[in-house]
Amino acid sequence: MKFVTGSVVTIKLNSGEELITKIAGEKDMDGFIKITEPVSIAPSPKGMGLVPSMFTADIKAEVRLNTNSISMYALTEDSVKMKYIEATTGITIPEKKLILG
Repeated sequence: MKFVTGSVVTIKLNSGEELITKIAGEKDMDGFIKITEPVSIAPSPKGMGLVPSMFTADIKAEVRLNTNSISMYALTEDSVKMKYIEATTGITIPEKKLILG
């Protein structure tokens, strides 16, 4: 799988940390990819939650991630992706429901 600009992916780092982020640019010659709005998965009293990956940086800023730090990555599962979009934009996306008449 190639890093596609604009896609929301889940990245597992070599440290074991799991990130959900939006790809802002393809891998460059130095081995970095550009990402925006990275959040980490963290346990909370209500289950797993999303927290900023960098507390002191602007979450909207473009960040470079060294691809040597990545052990695996995949497109983020749809229900988690919707929660990520809600957390990073404030926009709530309604669930898709089938209407039978």
